[in-house]
Amino acid sequence: MLTDKDPRSPLMRAIACALPENYYAQEVLTAALWQTWGGGEEGRTRFERIHRAVGVRGRHLALPMTAYPELGSFAKANDAWIRIAAELGTSALEGALRGAELTPADVDHLFFTTVTGIAAPSIDARLINRLAMRSDIKRTPIFGLGCVGGAAGVARAADYLLAFPDQVAVLLSIELCSLTLQFGDRSIANTIATGLFGDGAAAVVLCGGARETNGVLPRIIASRSVFFPNTEDLMGWEVVETGFQVVLAAGVPDLIRETLRTSVDAFLAQHNLSRSKITHWIAHTGGPKVLEAIEAALELPRCALGLSWQSLAKVGNLSSASVLFVAAEMLESKVAHPGEYGVLLAMGPGFCGELVLLRW
Repeated sequence: MLTDKDPRSPLMRAIACALPENYYAQEVLTAALWQTWGGGEEGRTRFERIHRAVGVRGRHLALPMTAYPELGSFAKANDAWIRIAAELGTSALEGALRGAELTPADVDHLFFTTVTGIAAPSIDARLINRLAMRSDIKRTPIFGLGCVGGAAGVARAADYLLAFPDQVAVLLSIELCSLTLQFGDRSIANTIATGLFGDGAAAVVLCGGARETNGVLPRIIASRSVFFPNTEDLMGWEVVETGFQVVLAAGVPDLIRETLRTSVDAFLAQHNLSRSKITHWIAHTGGPKVLEAIEAALELPRCALGLSWQSLAKVGNLSSASVLFVAAEMLESKVAHPGEYGVLLAMGPGFCGELVLLRW
């Protein structure tokens, strides 16, 4: 087990985010979606109320709003996903490498996570060609983790760097949630999803502890995976003829409220820490009920998750990229001081969670 001052601990060196150029205020999206769905006045009132309740002011979409009804099939939506994912992924990767003062040729291992589209070869392979990365680069594409993928990807990249402390690993998350839109699904889960999820990409550059770095950066001290048995039906996809149909059970916030504290306390205790010693909490933007459940479980004031609330309002829930957007804001703010601790956390299909302990 690493200590919190162990020089072998990998460092989070830079994060860059990328958003599609098509931005719409929430009320514009709500009105357009309801016009497509149609229905009575009572249904419209409930639809608008749900969209307001998710706390999102606006979102970026992979395509112009008018293009979605024309997609018509999963194949066309997935083709758009491949094209836009490659564009956003390039932007995020290049930005993160610039921030870390590295080049594409410096990357030894590229981790890629998504849950909103499929491709073989996967998007990471396409970006290796675009950016002229080395031919001996290792790559690990990850599909299916959903919202937990950003935290889990950071943890797995850090695990790799413990074995190769002189190397550089990059995690790339690309989620184009709007391209999974199911026009024929009028369930409460899909109604929430149409108001909550947005599109975006984020890349994180991590380097092994043997590499020299400058500035006040967070070291990844440890990680912990948490799996809740027999909860597969709480969150995920059903694969239907038209693509990915969202599964989102009402019991998710209750499960978080009832179980997260025990998992976090046990994780911190392994490192002789308690929640009172954690200065910075970086949580994925699962929605108001999820953030409130995290606050209740960990006995946190609203300000502790302030960056998560701000990101939710600004761009919505970006699935696996969400927690990385919050982490990027954290690094950019430069509010962390040497010696302070942070916990990066996210939850997703499984049902599962991932906890990452940071120390600046």
